[in-house]
Parts: sequence; C-alpha cells; structure tokens
Amino acid sequence: MTGTRSPLYAQVEDALVARLRSDLRPGDRMPSEDELIGEFGVSRITVRRAVQNLVARGLVVTRPGRGSYVAVPRITQPLTELTGFVEDMEANGLAATARVLTVQEIPAPPGARRALELPLGSVVTFIERVRLANGHPISFDRTYLVPDLGRLVARDDLANEPVFALLEQRHDTPLVEATYALNAVTADPEIAAALETPEGSAVLRIERTSYTHDDRPVDYEVLHYRGETITFTTRLPRGTGARPNDESGPTTSPAQR
Repeated sequence: MTGTRSPLYAQVEDALVARLRSDLRPGDRMPSEDELIGEFGVSRITVRRAVQNLVARGLVVTRPGRGSYVAVPRITQPLTELTGFVEDMEANGLAATARVLTVQEIPAPPGARRALELPLGSVVTFIERVRLANGHPISFDRTYLVPDLGRLVARDDLANEPVFALLEQRHDTPLVEATYALNAVTADPEIAAALETPEGSAVLRIERTSYTHDDRPVDYEVLHYRGETITFTTRLPRGTGARPNDESGPTTSPAQR
C-alpha cells in the first residue's frame, strides 16, 4: 500500500469499496481484521479506521461478536413526484445500472391491457430488468409499453438508458403523472432469483401506470423491491371535510350512549 499520497486507511477503504462493487453481495461477511492486516500489510488501527469509515458511509454493518457484513443499500423515496429508478438512486448517492432479461412483443396481459386502455387482442412491448444500486439487485421490473412507443424503445440501449429518459428525451413523450398501488408480497422463485434473496422473503410490489398528455397511459410497470431496501415517504394535507376541535370523534348525548 505505497506509492500514493493518500493515507493508508483511505487506500484500504478504497480497495474495499471496489470489492463491494464487484465481488461481494449484501449480507456477505467481510474479511476479518486479521485477514485484512495480512492482506494489506497495515496496522490494526489502520484497518479499523477503514472499516469504521465504511460503516459511516452505510456500506458495511458490524455485528458484535460476529464481525462486519456488507450492508444492503437503503433507499428513501419521497412520493411527491414521478421519478424513475435512476433518478431515485442518484438522489440517494447510489450508482444505478440494469441487467436486461427480456425485450419482446407479446399479447397484452389483462392487467397491462386495462392499465394502458388497449382493446382486446392488442400487443405490448414487454421489458424485464433487474435494477441494481452500487452493483446490488434492488428491484425486479416488468414494464409494458404501448406498441407504437414500445417498438421504438425496444431498439434502444436498455442496459444503460432508463425508459423514462428514452420516452421523454428521445421519443417525444413527456410523462405528466402516474398512479401507484403498493402492497407487500413474498418472493416467488423467479423474483427471489432475480433479487438474489431467499424465496419467501418480504418484497414490496408496486404497480405504476404513467401518463402523457391528454391523460393517455403509455407505460405500465410491476416493480418488486427487496423489502429491506426501500422506505417511501410522503406528506399529506388534512382533508377539507375535517372539522376543527373534532379530534375525539362525534359527541353524543347521554341518551344516545
């Protein structure tokens, strides 16, 4: 660990970050202090400071008596505006990538047909991807696009270009708003394999339909997030029908009680 001006602990930290992004997965055990001392030829104090910095960055968690483990990336997403996966990851300081599994034109499944307001017998472009943050699988996405736009997007570089950006910047289709439906499910074998999580693990399932101008639906998605990775937040106004001084509920007379 010589030949650079950065402190030894920073060199160890950088080397471990590179390993986190290539060889290690969330939940994997980190090398022990003794293993790191032997590998890098540095002191225990240097190793501890490097690991402590990784903990402070949220990349590693320590478990007393058991060692250090690769942390699962944690994402906080405010539900205040329509954003895509890449935008959400960048807002959390994470690098977003995609692994494309499927791109094909298929008969529209009933849920996609209804969401996209297509007639019976319609086809859609079906895109299946695993979305990753800092190299770790976070979301398993199934996307259904209306055929005219889907045929264009299918020719694009979906491993490196997000669908939202393609629609808006390349295919002249601004996204105005979206509907969301969220519920908790357990990972079936396909989802578990895609997200590299045990079968039966908690997964957050999101149905999202995105609309362009004139209230036209163009993009229907079924997203599956690892349950431990994401927290949605929002801020809700009080309904206009609420009455002041009504916190205890309706009052009744003694005769009505």
